[in-house]
Amino acid sequence: MQNQNTREENIEEIKSILISRNMKLSLCESCTGGFFSKILTDYPGSSNWFRGSLVAYSNDIKEKIGVGKNTITTEGAVSKKTAEEMAISILKFMDADISLAVTGLAGPDGGTNDKPVGLVFFSCCPKGVHPKTESHLFSGNRDDIRQKAVDKGIEIILDCLSGNKSK
Repeated sequence: MQNQNTREENIEEIKSILISRNMKLSLCESCTGGFFSKILTDYPGSSNWFRGSLVAYSNDIKEKIGVGKNTITTEGAVSKKTAEEMAISILKFMDADISLAVTGLAGPDGGTNDKPVGLVFFSCCPKGVHPKTESHLFSGNRDDIRQKAVDKGIEIILDCLSGNKSK
């Protein structure tokens, strides 16, 4: 499903759903480096629905929050399994009702044939539900990729909330 709403409209809808269900959102960011939480906290009253974000930029921080060392060694920091473990870990750590983890390669360096610059994994995890994880390949420079990742992450949270009607 392609969401045609603006970033602002999507955040307002997320906010409305979370407040109406008395739910709290948390994030675990890697390639977005805190930009995602900055966007969410631009909204007055965001503390009513947003618990916070942890920027797990380095692998050792990912491990400290609960991503398995074996996961990072075998799958890599930019992988489906890493994103899922980040989402599950931050949900528990922040005592939230739903979480989103973002890990990827914003560039300009670090890409490979298997994992090119612009590859971003997202994992959305409502409490008590297995995480929904997907990957997207974005084009552009570092800032473009981060902006696109935030916009896609907002859409994914909204989709995840829409598919998770009860708390």
